[in-house]
Amino acid sequence: MSCWETILDYGLRSQGIGERLLPQRDFTLCQQFTLIGSGMIWNVYFGFFALCSGFFLATAVAVGKASQNRILRKTSAWFIFIFRGSPLFIQFFFAYFLFLSLKSVSPFFDPFTSAWAGALLVLFLNTAAYSGEIFYGALQSIPKGDLEAADAYGLSGWARFRRITWPTMLRLAWPAYTNEAIFLFHATTLVFFSGFPAIQQRGDALYYARYFADKTFNPFVPYPILAGYFILLTLLIIGIFGLVNNRLNRHLPQNVRAKLRFKPQVIR
Repeated sequence: MSCWETILDYGLRSQGIGERLLPQRDFTLCQQFTLIGSGMIWNVYFGFFALCSGFFLATAVAVGKASQNRILRKTSAWFIFIFRGSPLFIQFFFAYFLFLSLKSVSPFFDPFTSAWAGALLVLFLNTAAYSGEIFYGALQSIPKGDLEAADAYGLSGWARFRRITWPTMLRLAWPAYTNEAIFLFHATTLVFFSGFPAIQQRGDALYYARYFADKTFNPFVPYPILAGYFILLTLLIIGIFGLVNNRLNRHLPQNVRAKLRFKPQVIR
């Protein structure tokens, strides 16, 4: 079987398209690259939708924590504390068995026992908590001069938040939020490794990498391939978030703009 035929057969296997049976012997590099890459579709799915939806909840949580209303402030603070204070791996297990118990109460919870909905909800809440704390710190760091200038122009309420507070918050929080986005995509490898089952062997990238490592007794081929895919994904995230960062700082002179740079940390 040529490499092109392997790609056609296994390229979308994680979505239930193509060959149903996994290769059993004589594994080739093409098969490993193809199947692990196929599993990356799930990792991108979890990371993308959790990040996009979590962004809005994180903004609301940050505003709530900075609110003068005691109920909103305490609710937001406890939400952040619970999801930041407990391991994500434990959250996956707890959510899976919780949805499994609620499944007998109402059919509404049936989809949440599957990874595509249940694990996505956990990642959504987790990243919202971490991002909410980042945005809250940025809210507290907004220069008072910006807010005083908004007051001088007669901006208040929603108009001040939309035109002054929110853009400044994003500009200050964006480098740290970029790190959270990278960590979120890396955390997606825990999904099928935890309680949520892989239906008909349709797992994520880690599922296929572990399959090849178990079959060949050689982890030094599939796991570096998996790492390579995530390195490429990380570079893509840095590039996209860098463009957004430039957009957020477009009003600043070139010499004072905060730039996102890829700097591998050799010594910590």
